[in-house]
Amino acid sequence: MAALENALHCRKLVLLSLLSAVLWEAGAGQIRYSVSEEVDKGSFVGSIAKDLGWEPQALAQRGVRVVSRGRAQLFALNPRSGSLVTADRIDREELCAQSPRCLVNFNVLLEDKLTVYSVEVEITDVNDNAPRFAVEELELKISETTAPGFQIPLKSAHDADVGDNALQKYQLNSNAHFSLEMRNGVDGNKYPELVLERALDREEEAMHHLLLVASDGGNPVRSGTCRIRVKVLDVNDNAPVFTQSEYRVSVPENIPIGTRIVTVTATDADEGYNAQVTYFLEQIPRATTDIFELTSTSGDLTIMKSLDYEEAKVHEIDIEAQDGPGLLTRTKVIITVLDVNDNAPEFYMTSATSSVPEDSPPGTIIALFNVHDRDSGQNAFVACSLPEELPFKLERSVDNYYRLVTTRTLDREQVSFYNITLSATDGGDPPLCTDAHVVLQVADINDNPPAFPQASYSVYLKENNPRGTSIFTVLAHDPDSEHNAHVTYSLAEETFHGAPLSSYISINSDSGVLYALQSFDYEQFQNLQLWVIALDSGKPPLSSNVSLNLFLVDQNDNAPEILYPVLPTDGSTGVELAPRSAEPGYLVTKVVAVDKDSGQNAWLSYRLLKASEPGLFMVGLHTGEVRTARALVDRDVLKQSLVVSVQDHGQPPLSATVTLTIAVADSIPDILADLGSLQTSTDPQDSDLTLYLVVAVAVVSCVFLAFVIVLLALRLRRWHTARLLPSSRNGLAAMPASHFVGMDGVQAFLQTYSHEVSLTADSRKSHIIFPQPNYADTLISQESCEKKDFLSAPQSLLEDKEETFSQVNL
Repeated sequence: MAALENALHCRKLVLLSLLSAVLWEAGAGQIRYSVSEEVDKGSFVGSIAKDLGWEPQALAQRGVRVVSRGRAQLFALNPRSGSLVTADRIDREELCAQSPRCLVNFNVLLEDKLTVYSVEVEITDVNDNAPRFAVEELELKISETTAPGFQIPLKSAHDADVGDNALQKYQLNSNAHFSLEMRNGVDGNKYPELVLERALDREEEAMHHLLLVASDGGNPVRSGTCRIRVKVLDVNDNAPVFTQSEYRVSVPENIPIGTRIVTVTATDADEGYNAQVTYFLEQIPRATTDIFELTSTSGDLTIMKSLDYEEAKVHEIDIEAQDGPGLLTRTKVIITVLDVNDNAPEFYMTSATSSVPEDSPPGTIIALFNVHDRDSGQNAFVACSLPEELPFKLERSVDNYYRLVTTRTLDREQVSFYNITLSATDGGDPPLCTDAHVVLQVADINDNPPAFPQASYSVYLKENNPRGTSIFTVLAHDPDSEHNAHVTYSLAEETFHGAPLSSYISINSDSGVLYALQSFDYEQFQNLQLWVIALDSGKPPLSSNVSLNLFLVDQNDNAPEILYPVLPTDGSTGVELAPRSAEPGYLVTKVVAVDKDSGQNAWLSYRLLKASEPGLFMVGLHTGEVRTARALVDRDVLKQSLVVSVQDHGQPPLSATVTLTIAVADSIPDILADLGSLQTSTDPQDSDLTLYLVVAVAVVSCVFLAFVIVLLALRLRRWHTARLLPSSRNGLAAMPASHFVGMDGVQAFLQTYSHEVSLTADSRKSHIIFPQPNYADTLISQESCEKKDFLSAPQSLLEDKEETFSQVNL
């Protein structure tokens, strides 16, 4: 029968749980359920999916879970049914002691939306605790003179349950001397009192045995018993009386151990031994008795363990006063614990990410966390903050939940990671603060192209370089990371002098080193411009380019080239004429030379290395002009030979030499006459005058014939040279102007230093008219010379573009 009643009771409890699970308060924004204690693990509490409007099948996908703080997990979610079930056996007495209502609060987190819902579950009581007395046996001593109607307070029973399941009544076994009455205390509890119905007679019965039964109102009813032994005494007919029926005191939770809280005092109207009062703490199965200590002789109540407002806000202590014979009375001490700010705020990180792309939009959620303070009132008010200079902010949600979100787009190249300090401060005095740290890595994206340190580069390379020579190294820096920062190099596709640029220069794609594929010649080109492209490995890749100007540095690899006098091709020696009337400084001729090099390598200097008549001629160091150093005299020989050296200023210097033949005479006949006199004077021992005349006539005839032949040869050479000069001038025009340092121009030289020749056909003698001495280094103009044909020479030899002025080379 009892088993049937228990089954019916369990069914009622389950039905009550199912009915209470549908509670929903929309105005408060909170889900409320009710469940009985001691139900099995996995028992149904309520349908979360139904109350939130979800489909049960979507629970696992949405990432729904129960979040509780500061205690064991009491409830769980059934992902199949969307129901809230118990996660373990629930003992209401462990959670809430004897509080009228036992409420458990927790949160349900929707992870995909980071949304939090508050859930409140009321734990209803079941009758799982029987009333219990502090002692199983009680001994009372009553004087036989005690009048009927005398009331004796008895030990009360304690029931851990509440409501109807709590202690409801006391019963006493039937006897002839005693009855039981109930007295309502100021706290609303019922206390049993033993009432003497008939005077006692120690001689008739010295000891009375009674049984006190305490019962609750549960179904089934539970009870507890206490055996009472009543010993009949004489005289002592007064019990102690407390000065207050109830003592109330308030103490802060940080009160030092050993502090006296209150002193209870009880007086006994008896005297002597019957008036000696002793104080006791009522022994009940609660932890409160371990916290306080009562001095039995003085009634001082002292604290023995630290108080904690968060564990218990009120302590109720029952104190008994007993006189010497054993009569007792009781009072209640209610100790109210005052909260002090002894708990710092606590962080509960619900969700957090460790990395975020740098292009994430403002408002990206980094973390979701809860802040809680176990204190109460103003001490539990928590304000959360973070440094202002960071690109983040806090958004407060329900139930002290916060979202950490970005306020702007992040830039990994400026800050690659953040160590975010979250500070929570309560409202106590002084306030307590707790810090939490969130380390956030900023993930890189390819948003920066490679960058060169300079907008352009200028590189100088000596000509005649070996093939494969390293010219220069270009480096580009990409502030991105990993593959986004891997840079490869290439050259822009261009042509130079009709050939691809890649046939001249190559570049190492990894190191950026430029190599020369050819040996460069400064005389072919002086500079080369190219573009270097730097490309990263991101997706999509980014690139940049830079201009590089390669300038060739001239080397002294070309010796001076003598343009004038031009060496004859027929083996003869060119002759320059100097009139005997020339004064010192007279310009005889000029050596003209060029150097294909440039700069210092093309600076030319002229020196006289050798002369048949030292001191007669001098050469300009920078001009190459050959001038007379002194006046000519008759003793000076007809033919003067000069060796002139032309040297550049390179390191090492290069040089060239030319031999000049200068004839000292005023005209060709003079030259011939001088030659005849020289020939005659060579044989001074011959005194035969006739022989002299014959020889002289023969010599003159031979000389004249030779002169005519030579003159024809010169005309032919002049005609040939005139054809070659245009090509030489074109070749010189292609050279840089810097190659003609110290030179007045080849054409000016050819016009200025050409000697004029005039031939007459009506005379057997040829006359060469020399210009008069020109101390201003200028010669007579060609237009002043007379144009005549010589003998019957072929017209093609005498006409060279109507020029009648020729350069004479002997």
